[in-house]
Amino acid sequence: MADSGGTCVFCEIVKGERPAHIVLDTPDAMAFLDARPLFKGHTLLVPRTHHETLTDVPPGELGPFFAHAQRLAAAMESALDAAGSFVAMNNRISQSVPHLHVHVVPRNRKDGLRGFFWPRHKYDSDAEAADYASRLATALT
Repeated sequence: MADSGGTCVFCEIVKGERPAHIVLDTPDAMAFLDARPLFKGHTLLVPRTHHETLTDVPPGELGPFFAHAQRLAAAMESALDAAGSFVAMNNRISQSVPHLHVHVVPRNRKDGLRGFFWPRHKYDSDAEAADYASRLATALT
């Protein structure tokens, strides 16, 4: 599925038509901070080409795409001093934007994340969000 066939928020971000705090920008994928993060540094990784779900992605693109997720998970620890990370995706159910995206979330023991009732933590300011994006982007280079 090469085109969203309509308005896709993530496609707009990829095209630079909608603002986002970019963490990773490569020819095949882009990662940016989640606007409603579970924890500060919560990043969404998307393929540049519009694919709605994991099953829509051509097999040859999966390895390179998940290599970016692997790098982001490592960046959570090195750039944000997280003890680990949570890496997840939804396919259709609970997928707030119908464009494949992987959540990479920094985690620490006793951080309050339990089950599927997750609190959201807002950034104190746009500058703070920009700082998180910059720290993660630097760790990826």
